Amino acid sequence: MYHNPVLLEESVTGIVTKPDGIYVDVTFGGGGHSCEIINRLDETGRLLAFDQDADAQQNVIEDPRFCFISHNFFHLKRFLQFYKAYPVDGILADLGVSSHQFDVAERGFSHRLNDKLDMRMDNSKGITAAEIVNTYPAQRLARIFSEYGELKQAYSIALRIEKAREIAPIETTGNLVEILTPFLHRGKENKMLSQIFQAIRIEVNQEIEALKLLLEQVVDALKPHGRIAIISYHSLEDRLVKIFFKTGNFEGKIETDFYGNHLTPFKLVTRKAIVPQAEEIAMNPRSRSAKLRIAEKTEARNN
Repeated sequence: MYHNPVLLEESVTGIVTKPDGIYVDVTFGGGGHSCEIINRLDETGRLLAFDQDADAQQNVIEDPRFCFISHNFFHLKRFLQFYKAYPVDGILADLGVSSHQFDVAERGFSHRLNDKLDMRMDNSKGITAAEIVNTYPAQRLARIFSEYGELKQAYSIALRIEKAREIAPIETTGNLVEILTPFLHRGKENKMLSQIFQAIRIEVNQEIEALKLLLEQVVDALKPHGRIAIISYHSLEDRLVKIFFKTGNFEGKIETDFYGNHLTPFKLVTRKAIVPQAEEIAMNPRSRSAKLRIAEKTEARNN
């Protein structure tokens, strides 16, 4: 399979409240979540799906209710307006990397496969992982490893990379794994390599900035009582989603009206994050770090 959709039942049930509604899957990928959304729509419902990865186009759903948009969700509002689908009843985002992307060596996402260091979701443009590890100064690399990889030895790892590239460019995933060998603790090699590769991937694709842009747009893109469901795999992403759903901003500041009532654009549908059950994790180990949060827009906004 291209990709096993994570928390499929929980996420789709969480947003599809009207079979005749307009819905958006901003991370189409293998199309698993989109197929389930389509299955729950009547003949008047609509689904728009975004994906910047050219490989995702091979999974496009042949259905008159479906529209595929070959772009990043950076421009969500603009494309929804263009397709006369604004505002919408529900938005779904699965922020993970697909199994397909991990398993294709030349994409450079996996430390298990030796090929060029790339990691771009859209491999037609943008900075590659190789450019980052070969040009970023040690302090900047250390910040990435600490913030996005949550690594305690972030600066030591960054220094090791900086010294290694003075001898020869770091061009492949295998090169990078070899350089990192002294930091890999026995029995925890895969975990640490995953943290390092994850950190680089987040920087390559500017994933935190992309998430912020998405959250800022959904406030206006949703109809009153429309819902947003986000599946995240990193504590920093989950924290951003949690704070924004609660307060409507990234600072966590709760605004109040004259009477002290909280002014937030969302009502929490899930008080706590929903996580995969043991059965799903056994079938799809890559789902183990997933967290799903769902919120509902509570008030009309000027678009």
